[in-house]
Amino acid sequence: MTSFLQYTIFGIILGAGFAIAATGLVVTYTTAGVFNFAHGAVGMIAAFSYWELVANHHVPAVLALVIILLVGAPIAGALVERVLMRRLHGATAERPIMVTLGLLVILTGVATIVWSPKSQYQLNPIVSGSFRLVSINLQYQQVLTIGIAIALVIGLRFLFSSTRTGVGLRAVVDDPALLAMSGASPDAMSQYGWILGFVMAALAGVMLALTQEQTGISIVAMTLLVVNGYAAAIVGRLKNIPVTFIAAIVIGLLEDYIIYYLLPHLSQGLNSDITLALPMAFLFIALVMLPSVRLRAVGRLSTVRVPRMPSGKESVLGGAAFFVLAVIASVVLSSVVVRGTNLLNLGGEIMAFGIVGLSLVLLTGYSGQVSLCQFSFMGIGAFLMGKVAGGGSLFGLVAAALVCAVLGALVALPTLRLRALYFALATFAFADAVDQGFFQDSRVFGGGINVGRIILPGLSFGGNRSEFLLLSVFFVLVALLVLTIRRSLFGRRLVAMSDSPAAYATLGLNLAVTKVAVFAIAAALAGIAGGLYATVNGTVGSADFDFFSGIIFVLFVTVWSIRTVSGAFLAAVTYVMLTTFWSTGLGLVAGAGIILIGRAASGILGIDRLSTLLPLPWVKRAPVAGDSGTLAGIGTAPMEGETRVAG
Repeated sequence: MTSFLQYTIFGIILGAGFAIAATGLVVTYTTAGVFNFAHGAVGMIAAFSYWELVANHHVPAVLALVIILLVGAPIAGALVERVLMRRLHGATAERPIMVTLGLLVILTGVATIVWSPKSQYQLNPIVSGSFRLVSINLQYQQVLTIGIAIALVIGLRFLFSSTRTGVGLRAVVDDPALLAMSGASPDAMSQYGWILGFVMAALAGVMLALTQEQTGISIVAMTLLVVNGYAAAIVGRLKNIPVTFIAAIVIGLLEDYIIYYLLPHLSQGLNSDITLALPMAFLFIALVMLPSVRLRAVGRLSTVRVPRMPSGKESVLGGAAFFVLAVIASVVLSSVVVRGTNLLNLGGEIMAFGIVGLSLVLLTGYSGQVSLCQFSFMGIGAFLMGKVAGGGSLFGLVAAALVCAVLGALVALPTLRLRALYFALATFAFADAVDQGFFQDSRVFGGGINVGRIILPGLSFGGNRSEFLLLSVFFVLVALLVLTIRRSLFGRRLVAMSDSPAAYATLGLNLAVTKVAVFAIAAALAGIAGGLYATVNGTVGSADFDFFSGIIFVLFVTVWSIRTVSGAFLAAVTYVMLTTFWSTGLGLVAGAGIILIGRAASGILGIDRLSTLLPLPWVKRAPVAGDSGTLAGIGTAPMEGETRVAG
C-alpha cells in the first residue's frame, strides 16, 4: 500500500509538470490559432539556460528563474511572433506546422552547439528540504510544482473567461478585424499570446527538469518529455484548460504505474523500448480517441501560385534529359573523392532521398496531408531490404514497398477523422515511437545491417557508376509516376480534397478511401527509397533514420517547394550535402528556411521575383478554371468572382 501511495504521489507530481506544459500549448493555440511544435524545445532551452545560470555562473535559483521567465521567454516569444508568425494568419494548415517545426530544429541545433548532446546535466531543486506525509518523504520542490500547476489553471481560467484582455486574446484568432473595431490591436494581442505561451513553456521546462534529479537532463529527452503535455492538450481539445489539467494528471499517474508495475515484469530490452515510446503512445491514443471533427464548409482562399503541371510528353522528355545529365555526371564524377567520400555515392543517396521527397510531394504537396513519418517508412524499407533474400535482392524492394504500404494504411485508418494538425501530430507520434521503440532496439539494427548491391539477371551493379545510374532510373520512374498520378482523376481528387474536404465529401466522394490510398502509396515509395538507400551505403543503422532528421528533411522539401518534383530533388541535394560536409549545421540551415516559408508560401521555386526574372516552367501566373488542381477539375466550377487555388 505504501508503494502504491508513493507511486501515486510521484505520478501526480509528474502530471503537474505535464499540466504546466499542456496549458501553455492551449494558451498558444487559443490566442494564436497555432499548435507550437517547438513548445518542448522552448522548455528545453529554458531548462538548460537555468542550469547554465545556476551551475556555471552561480546565480541564485530564484533570480535565475526570474531572468528566464520575465526577460528571456517574453523577448523570445515577442520576436518569434513578430518575425515568423504574423504573416501566417489565414494561411493553409501546413504552413504554421512547418514554421513551428523549423523553430524546433533551430532551437535543438543551437542547444547542441552550446551544450553537449551526450551529457546529462544535474539540477538542484529551487526549494530544498522535505517533509513526511503518510510514511512518504516529499520534497518541498515537488509540492511547489503541484502548487504552480493548480495556480496556473485557476489563473488562466479566470483570465480567459472573466477579463477583457482574455476575451481579446481569444478574439484575435476568430476575427482580427472585429477586434480592431473594438479599439484593441490584433497584432499586440497576438504578441501577448505568444509571450504568454513562451513563458509557460519555459516554466514547464524548468519544472519538468527539476523532476529528473535522478537521471539528469539531456537535449533530446527534455525536448520530447513535453510530448505528454501534447497528449493532455489534445484531450482538452486545445481549448479546455481544466480538462487539460485533469488529463495531464491522469497521464502522469499512468506513466508511473506502467513504469513501476508493468515494466519490471518484462525483459530489460523491451522495458527500455516501452519507456522511451510511452509519451508518443499516449499522444497517438489521445488523437485516435478524439471525437470526429466537423468538416469546414468552405475552401481555402490563397494567393499561392499554382505550380505548372507538365504534360505527359513534357514529363517524359524532362525525365530523359535528367537521365542524360546523370550519365554525364557519372562519367565526370566517377573518380572524384571529397573528404574521403566518392561523389557518385553521394549522388546515389541524393536519388534515394529524392524519392522520399517525391512521396512528400504526393502526400503533402498534392493532398495536403502533413506527414512527419516518411523516414520511419524509409528505415523499415532499409531493414527489410537487408533481411529479405540476404539483401540486395529485388524481392527486398518488393517487400519494402508492400509492408510499408500496409503499415501506412494501418497508420492512416485510425486518423481518418482528423484535421491536418491532428494528422501531423499522429504521424509525429508514430515517427518517434518507431524511432525509440524499434530503430533504437539493439536487436533490430544492432551495429548495422549489411546490404548488398542489387543483382539483376545478366547485370551487375557493384560499381559506383552503375549503382548511381540505377538509382537515377528509379528516381525518374517514380517522378513520372507522381506526375502521372497528379494528372489523373485520382490526382485531381487529391488536390480537391486538400482544397476543401467538406465540398469533396458533398460531391459524394469518399474521403476515407482517398486518404488511405494516398498515404499507403506514399509509404510504399518511402519504403522503396529506404531499400535503395541501403544498397548505396552497404550498411545502415538506426542513426540513418533519426526522428529529428526526418523532420529536417520535410522542412527542406517545404523550403524548396513541396508541390514540385524539382523541389523534392533540390531538397535531397541540400540534405545529403549538408549531412556529409556540415552535419552540425543541418538543423540550423533547415530551420532558418522557416523565415522564407512565412513569406513565400510556395517555397523558393515559387518566389514571384524569381519567376519574373527567370520564367520557370513549373510556375504559372494564375489558376485556370477546370485545371487539375481544384474542385473545378472534378465537376464543379468556381462562382463568378471567386478565386480558387490548388493545394
